[in-house]
This record gives sequence, structure tokens and C-alpha cells, in this order.
Amino acid sequence: MDVNAAVAAAAALAGLLTGVFAVLAFRWSEREQRRPTRSSLHTDAILPPGVDTVLSVLRSSAVVLDESDSVVKASSAAYALGLVRGGKLTVEAMLKMARDTRRDGEIRQVELDLPRRGRGEALAVSARVAPLGSRLVLLLVEDLTEARRIEAVRRDFVANVSHELKTPVGALSLLAEAVMDASDDPEAVFRFAGRMQIEAARLTSLVQELIDLSRVQNDDPLDGAEPVRVDKVVAEAIDRSRQPASAKNITMVSGGTDDLYIWGHRGQLAAALGNLVENAVNYSPARTRVGISARRVPAPGGNLIEIAVTDQGIGISEKDRERVFERFYRVDPARSRATGGTGLGLAIVKHVAASHGGEVTVWSSEGQGSTFTLRLPEAGSVSRRARTESESPPEPDRAHRADRPHPPTDPHTEIPAPEVLP
Repeated sequence: MDVNAAVAAAAALAGLLTGVFAVLAFRWSEREQRRPTRSSLHTDAILPPGVDTVLSVLRSSAVVLDESDSVVKASSAAYALGLVRGGKLTVEAMLKMARDTRRDGEIRQVELDLPRRGRGEALAVSARVAPLGSRLVLLLVEDLTEARRIEAVRRDFVANVSHELKTPVGALSLLAEAVMDASDDPEAVFRFAGRMQIEAARLTSLVQELIDLSRVQNDDPLDGAEPVRVDKVVAEAIDRSRQPASAKNITMVSGGTDDLYIWGHRGQLAAALGNLVENAVNYSPARTRVGISARRVPAPGGNLIEIAVTDQGIGISEKDRERVFERFYRVDPARSRATGGTGLGLAIVKHVAASHGGEVTVWSSEGQGSTFTLRLPEAGSVSRRARTESESPPEPDRAHRADRPHPPTDPHTEIPAPEVLP
């Protein structure tokens, strides 16, 4: 073979290899463009014009499948719900719906409960499948878990309210009949009338707590808030439970409450703290102690005031601690009936804390008692935070005014409103 022939053969081989590599590179590029990502819905030429834009603004999880059941597009929410993994749809029931829709073009919808890894609670979803052009299928999945939970709470709330109202009303009806039948027996009338007063008081308490709950359950910011003295709120809460505590020889003590102010609504704060103290007394054995303490705690957004109510009662089990703030939930229903509890007290505390920008937590150990802690913004901290958010930082020669002394503790001295620097 001469030199010219060798050169020609080498050139032909190089051209062939270049063509092969070009085809492979094109195939790889095409495959990469079709591979779904976890970020969001991205534009792809395979989708009809405008569909990608529509899918990107939907609140539902969106998945687009091609004729081979491969994922062409998938939203971040679809990955978060675990619907898509490795470019494939993981839920067999949804995959079957997609195949049936691809075959006959019919739109299908179904509600499913999907198990979640490492968690006992199932994921409730609504899946809707529709054809997208001649080759693709669109799957939209709506998470119904929270909606179902809210519906269950509403249903339980109505059932519990009906039951709690029916009990005292039915008792009053029976006692009224007993009074009429015993009209010629003064002692029996006196005894039945006393029972009627107890049931009427229980009914009044329930209605009042329902009203209080309806006022605070939206967790909306407070209107007309003012500085509230912690020692006054604590004293009011103790007075509220003084009689039942005295009947059980329970000692109530308080400390650390002087010179502390909370920014909020005094009536709501007194009701919330009163519920905690009343709860501690009701669930404490005789001849024990209930303590109420307060302190100032530094926090990044401003100081917090912690008010802790500690008892030496029966304690709360771990499974019950997760539910004690639910409406109508009672750890010991028999004890609640004996003390006239409605199961709304701790729910009110939770909502009052949230509406004041704070929280309530519980520590408890069975047989060792419980501690409920309210954490609420301090009055001065709220003022300083409002100034910081609405205005520029103070000049250096006036910065020290933000750390002004606390309002006077003399109960006859009017408490000034928080100062907002100009």
C-alpha cells in the first residue's frame, strides 16, 4: 500500500470515529435533557407549549409520564412526597391509573393513603390523572393530610361539646323533676337544689371556656395590648384556686415575680395562668405543694418572661404529654369529672400563648409531678423590637435609653405605656 492510500484510509477511519462520537454525544445530551430533576418543573420541548408554565404555578404535586412510564417532568413537591424516585413513579396505584388513562383517554381521580417511612401516620392524598396530548399523561397529587386532621378535630370538637353540654343539662332536668316530687320534703329539696347549683356552675364554666376559646383560637396578634404586671397575674391565678387548694391542704407559693412585665392582654393572661394553677391543684394529692415562679430570660429577639407552674401530682405519661393541649383531651377523665374539668383549659393556655407571641411547654414524669412553663415576650423587649423594626437605629448618644429601668413596683403607681423613641 503506498503512502497516499494509507493517508486516505486513516482519514476515512477518523471520519467514521468522529461520526460515532457525535452520535453518542447527541444521544447522551438528549438523555440528560429528558432526565427529571428535583428542583422544579423545567421547560422541555416534549411538552405542549404553555403547559410547563401552567404546571409550575400549581400548588399540587405534578408528574408527567411518557409512553414508557418514565418521568418526563416532576415538581419538587412530588419528590418531597416520595412519589418519584430514580426517574420512576413509585406508587403502583397511580402508575396503574396512568396506564389506564393512556389507553382509553379517560380522566381518573382517587383518594389514597400512602405509608411514610419511619412514621406511623399515613399520607392522605388525592390523585388525578389526565391525558396530556397524544403521548403524555399528567398526574396531579394533592396532600389532604392536614385537611383530614382539621376535619377530625372539628368533628371531635362538635361531638365533645354536645356530650359535655348534654351531661349538665340532663342532670338539671332530672334534679328539677326530683325537686317537684319532693316538694313536701324540705331537706330533699335543699339537697337537690344544691346539686342543681353544682351542675349549673359546671354548665356556666363550660360555656365560658367555649367563649374564651373562640376568642383566642385564631392566634391573631393582640389589639390594645399593654404592660401587664406578672405579680398581679400570679396573685389573681392563686386566688382563683385558693379554696380547692385549702380543701386539700395544698400549699401554693410564688417567687421571682416582682419587677417583671409582660406585653399583652391582662384578662387572657390571667385566665391562662389561672388554668395552669387550677390544673396543678386538681391533679395534686393532698398536703403537697404547688409553686409558681417567674424569671427573665435573654433571647435573640428580645427578653422573654418565663412563668413556671410546678406540682407534685401524679405526672403525665409520654403518650399523654403529646396531646394534653388538645381540646377536650383529659389524661384522667374520672378525675376531671370529679373536679368539674371540661378539658378546654390547656387548649386555652396554648392559644393565649400563641396570640401573645409565646409558647407553653410541659415537663412531666409519672409519679413525680409536672411543670408547665409559659414563655412570653417582656413588655420592654416588645417596645424595643417595635422601634427597631419600624425605625432606623438610634444615635449613639441616645442608645442607652433603650435599656431604661423597669416600671415602678408600687401597686398604687400607674404603669406607664412602653416608650417608643423618635
